[in-house]
Amino acid sequence: MVLLAAAVCTKAGKAIVSRQFVEMTRTRIEGLLAAFPKLMNTGKQHTFVETESVRYVYQPMEKLYMVLITTKNSNILEDLETLRLFSRVIPEYCRALEENEISEHCFDLIFAFDEIVALGYRENVNLAQIRTFTEMDSHEEKVFRAVRETQEREAKAEMRRKAKELQQARRDAERQGKKAPGFGGFGSSTVSGGSTAAMITETIIETDKPKVAPAPARPSGPSKALKLGAKGKEVDNFVDKLKSEGETIMSSSMGKRTSEATKVHAPPINMEGVHMKIEEKITLTCGRDGGLQNMELHGMIMLRISDDKFGRIRLHVENEDKKGVQLQTHPNVDKKLFTAESLIGLKNPEKSFPVNSDVGVLKWRLQTTEESFIPLTINCWPSESGNGCDVNIEYELQEDNLELNDVVITIPLPSGVGAPVIGEIDGEYRHDSRRNTLEWCLPVIDAKNKSGSLEFSIAGQPNDFFPVQVSFISKKNYCNIQVTKVTQVDGNSPVRFSTETTFLVDKYEIL
Repeated sequence: MVLLAAAVCTKAGKAIVSRQFVEMTRTRIEGLLAAFPKLMNTGKQHTFVETESVRYVYQPMEKLYMVLITTKNSNILEDLETLRLFSRVIPEYCRALEENEISEHCFDLIFAFDEIVALGYRENVNLAQIRTFTEMDSHEEKVFRAVRETQEREAKAEMRRKAKELQQARRDAERQGKKAPGFGGFGSSTVSGGSTAAMITETIIETDKPKVAPAPARPSGPSKALKLGAKGKEVDNFVDKLKSEGETIMSSSMGKRTSEATKVHAPPINMEGVHMKIEEKITLTCGRDGGLQNMELHGMIMLRISDDKFGRIRLHVENEDKKGVQLQTHPNVDKKLFTAESLIGLKNPEKSFPVNSDVGVLKWRLQTTEESFIPLTINCWPSESGNGCDVNIEYELQEDNLELNDVVITIPLPSGVGAPVIGEIDGEYRHDSRRNTLEWCLPVIDAKNKSGSLEFSIAGQPNDFFPVQVSFISKKNYCNIQVTKVTQVDGNSPVRFSTETTFLVDKYEIL
């Protein structure tokens, strides 16, 4: 087989990490990966797809794909075996199969990929050998470190012995009424040897205790030494100039205090012995002229039990969704019981759920291109005028049962043209001159405040104001899936429980 590249990409074809084993430009590998999702047939289940020049061998991994790009004359059986080895390598370095985790351990994955394939041909290695090779364990390095640690311990022991001798000499001198001998000091007679010995002893023996050195007395006469406050005054003057030019300046100390205050004043969640966290994340891409290109939503119910006596319970789930959500239970959950009675319980009723750990018991997925399913529509109309562009942007909440908080609509701006002139606006705005963006901030969007608009003028072309990005958070989930009741397995007695619901944005763009 001739393996051209191995990559981990998103379902939209965005490369997270890619390793090319033959001469290949970045543009070509990005183009191949971008074309990969369009070649897949959603109606059939295959592990490979071919074009005129290459073959894609792939394996889904939750929200990602592990993709091998090979030549068409390669052996498909060997390709599949190599793909399985690549898929087993990734969980060795990444705790979760998510984009952030893959990016964080990208170099570890590349080193492991290099152990599997060399110059396009697979090496005869297994997972244990790959782990050993990438660790690069060296016996000589261990010996060197052991010798160095031994030398450091001997030096510290010698320091303690010397310190004890100095302390004993000081005590003997005090008993005999003599002045203790001095130690070093460039001929200085202001510090006695006894105090020096005591300082040395305390520094060496009591290294665990933090010592605060006494501040030296300042001379009364004038000094030409550097002043610590002089630099601060220059910085303050520079900050004042920036503020006068209209820049928004936030000091790091103020930012820290604000974040600390936020943590302190955040309302605590009242967690019962049975606590459930319902979380949904949405990924949405729309066209600027209308039309939903892709919308994907993932949700999960996480169960956390903090009391042993509530280990054997069942969750009563109420599913009022009418959008065609695909549900999937945990492998240890009784699927027949959930299908028949909408109850989440273990297959073996005698077993208990894990205590003091988050367990995902139910997850769901919704993927659609139906425009009526868009929770928040954004309509951006840039129109050219004599002095530049007049931009009108408006939003409308299509799901009346939702309440979106901390909504930020980010519009890119042309660089080097100054601040926009705001006409009419519902809400507030922030202009970031360094990132060249205009942030339209709305604290709440709900059924009472379901639409709003923003108008501004600035020099530029219509294409300069895309893509528009949206972020928000909501305490109501998009799919009407809730846990209404929790009961004991024995006796069906009700159990007090708490619920935490979050609806977040993973990516929300208007291209």
